[in-house]
Amino acid sequence: MLLKGKNVSRETIYSGKNIKRIIIKESFNDEVLSYMNKKHIKYDKLPDQVFNNKYPNSQGIVVEINEFEYASFDECVKNTTNDSLCLILDSLEDPQNFGNIIRSFEALGGSFIIIPKNRSIEVNETVAKVSAGAYAHVDVCQVTNLNQAIKKLKDNGYWVMGTDMDGDTDYDNVRVDMPIALIIGSEGFGMSKLVKENCDYLLRIPMVGKINSLNASISAAIVISDIVSRRRKL
Repeated sequence: MLLKGKNVSRETIYSGKNIKRIIIKESFNDEVLSYMNKKHIKYDKLPDQVFNNKYPNSQGIVVEINEFEYASFDECVKNTTNDSLCLILDSLEDPQNFGNIIRSFEALGGSFIIIPKNRSIEVNETVAKVSAGAYAHVDVCQVTNLNQAIKKLKDNGYWVMGTDMDGDTDYDNVRVDMPIALIIGSEGFGMSKLVKENCDYLLRIPMVGKINSLNASISAAIVISDIVSRRRKL
């Protein structure tokens, strides 16, 4: 993957994950340049015009990495505590939504994200850039079967909560003093039938305005923020 721009490049370099090559233009000046020099991280430098022609709209730096390395679901589950917060994305397809979700999730201190291997967006260049580099600091797991993953989470003490417009419980009216797996459905169809049936709670976000729906990234940010905020008060 070729990552373009200061934020995503900086966080990728700081994480030290899967870096193949770093390219900057001669006039590039950013804190990450001092970091690379201090850590003796190799990079290639190109004349400004050559760089700009080859990598337009890249803010002076690009990082080439190997394909994104997904985390081990089993290892993530092993580290479960009462404050664990797992996010399950059920067939999300929009890279903008995924990138924004990762950015919010990392900022709010979530534990790990689960996505299905099929019929789902993967971590790609767009997702990484939209996440402003947060993708490099979040464990993302790919699983073959979401429902089997949900069963394993439950076996390890997680309470599974899905967001649904027709949910029967307000999102801020559930206990948060236990491991939580929060499910966000796809943009067009929400959660699949079986995934919904496997939820312990179906959460709704009460709407008082004229627009009665929120996109996936906004819904995720609202509910995650509430969980984290209430946990801090316990």
